[in-house]
Amino acid sequence: MLRDPRLTKLAETLVSYSVAMQPGENVMISATIKAKPLILELMKTIRRLGGNPIVELSDDEITRETALSTTEKALDRQYRWMDWKLDDVDCYIAIRASDSDYVQADVPQAIKTAIAKKMNPITAKRLSKKWVLLNYPTEGGAHKNRMSLEAYYDYIIGVSTVDYSRMNEAFKPLKTLMEKTDRVRLVAKGTDLSFSIKGIPAVPCAGEYNIPDGEIFTAPVRDSVNGKITYNAPSAQRGTVFTNVSLTFENGRIVDAVADQENDLLQSVFNTDEGARYVGEFAIGVNPLVIKPVGDTLYDEKIAGSIHFTPGRCYTEAPNGNDSAIHWDLVLIMTPEYGGGEVWFDGRLIRKDGRFIVPELDGLNPEHLK
Repeated sequence: MLRDPRLTKLAETLVSYSVAMQPGENVMISATIKAKPLILELMKTIRRLGGNPIVELSDDEITRETALSTTEKALDRQYRWMDWKLDDVDCYIAIRASDSDYVQADVPQAIKTAIAKKMNPITAKRLSKKWVLLNYPTEGGAHKNRMSLEAYYDYIIGVSTVDYSRMNEAFKPLKTLMEKTDRVRLVAKGTDLSFSIKGIPAVPCAGEYNIPDGEIFTAPVRDSVNGKITYNAPSAQRGTVFTNVSLTFENGRIVDAVADQENDLLQSVFNTDEGARYVGEFAIGVNPLVIKPVGDTLYDEKIAGSIHFTPGRCYTEAPNGNDSAIHWDLVLIMTPEYGGGEVWFDGRLIRKDGRFIVPELDGLNPEHLK
C-alpha cells in the first residue's frame, strides 16, 4: 500500500498535538475499518514516539446488527467491558468512516434511546481522557457531496491540516471577550434568540479535540434561553437527516420543535430525557477552509461564519449543569450565501454576515487563518 505523506503528517498532529501523548502512555484507537490507512499511520506514529497503541475496530453493518441484538443484559455487559477498558487508557483517538447516514434507520427508536442512556457515563469517561475525534473520507461522503472520491479525499485532508497554532493565538481576544459577556443575541432568518453566558468559561478549540477544528465554545446559563432559532445546515440524528430544524425556547427549555422531516422522530430525540430539552453548548465556528455543509457535523460545526447551539449534554470545561444522553450539534450558517445573520454581545454587534467586525477579532476572519 502506498503511503500518503499527508496522512503521516495528520497522524503526527493527532498524536503529538491533539492528545499530546507522552512516552509510555496507552492510546486507544477506536476506528471504523474503512479508515485503515490512517489507523496504520497512527499505530506507527504512536510506536515511534514510545506509546502503546490499542486498536478497537468497528464496521457499520456489524454496529447495526449489534444494536438490533440489544438486550438489557447485553447492554450491562457492554457497559462493564467498555468501562474496564477505559480505565487502562490515557489517550483516546476516535476515527469514524461511515458511508451512510441511514445505516441504522431501521433500528427501533426505543433501542437507540436505551443505548444512549446506558452509555452516557461511558461518553463522560472518554471525555475525561486526552481525546480527539476525526471523520475519515469515504465513498458515501463523496457521493453525498456530488464529488469524486479523490476530490473529496483531498478536500477533507486539506481542511484537517490548518495551522492550528496560529488559530489558537487568534482565539485569545475572543475568549477574553466571551468571558466578560453576559447577554448574547442571535439574529438571522427564522432566528431571534437571546441568552446569557455569564460566568461560564469560553474554550478555544484549535486541533486538540476535533480534526478538523476551528471553534470556540461555552454554554448558555441553563434557564436563560428565550426565543427561536432555525438551523440551516442539514444534520443527521438517529438514522434520519433533518433539515430546517426550528426550536422555540422559554426559560431555557425547548417548548416547540419542528423540521422538514419526521416530526414524531424529532420529538423522540428531545424526549430522550429532561436534559435533551435544554442546551449544553454555544459555539462559534471559524475554520477558513470549511465554507459549506458536507453533511458531517464534525466538519459543518467548524464552518467559518457559523454558530452551533446544542441541545443536550454540556462539556465539563464549560459547565452549565445540563446532563443528557444526547449532544446534538445543530448548525446555523450566517454568511450572505446562507441568508446572513448577526451576533450581539451585551448590545454590541460583534459579527455580521459571518465576519467579525470589531478590530480585536479581525484576526479570526478567514483571510488571516488560511
